[in-house]
Amino acid sequence: MKRSQINAIIKEMEALVKENRFSLPPFCNWTPEEWKSKGHEYDEIRDNMLGWDITDFGLGDFDKIGFGLITLRNGNQHDPKYKKVYAEKLLFLRDDMMAPMHFHWFKSEDIINRGGGTLLIKVYNDDGDGGLADSDVLVNSDGRSYSVPAGSLVKLENGESITIWPHQYHEFHVVPGTGSVLIGEVSQCNDDNTDNRFYEEVGRFPAIEEDEEPYRLLCNEYPPAQD
Repeated sequence: MKRSQINAIIKEMEALVKENRFSLPPFCNWTPEEWKSKGHEYDEIRDNMLGWDITDFGLGDFDKIGFGLITLRNGNQHDPKYKKVYAEKLLFLRDDMMAPMHFHWFKSEDIINRGGGTLLIKVYNDDGDGGLADSDVLVNSDGRSYSVPAGSLVKLENGESITIWPHQYHEFHVVPGTGSVLIGEVSQCNDDNTDNRFYEEVGRFPAIEEDEEPYRLLCNEYPPAQD
């Protein structure tokens, strides 16, 4: 991805967040220059990859397949000094985009429509070999439990949510014409390096072509503390 595209996506997501009256923590607004002065007191941000995360899944077509994300809080299963057992994210999709089919090996999560358009979550069970099972899928949504056929699209209006369990495949879509969606995620600790199993092989963090200066640093770009 080009840095100019990443910068534009971050600004677009910032506007959607503001439109839906969600306030971000201070570190989401730091400039690259401000990051140079941040010492070890901010290692939790560095070590647990808090902050901005823009991905096209290595497919080179963010306008169709991609995600804008902000990790607001997160623990760390690999470092015992971090005691949090939960994570929270914001995610962003336009209504002409999708994010690819995947499951998590260990993480359970609630996916929440925080505002904007109408979110669709396509669901399958894992067949035990990484494939898509042709079996009914349990849906837990805002206190209601029911089953849907494999491959169903579960519709989430503003304020509605679905619980995604380990080994439950899910794919993100938006009802066309309803507008960009601000998505919330509340989960167990997040580890994008080891806990994602995509149905089709994709990347996770994009290679970046530096055609302009970064507006915000991504969560895997922070400079080390200088003190």
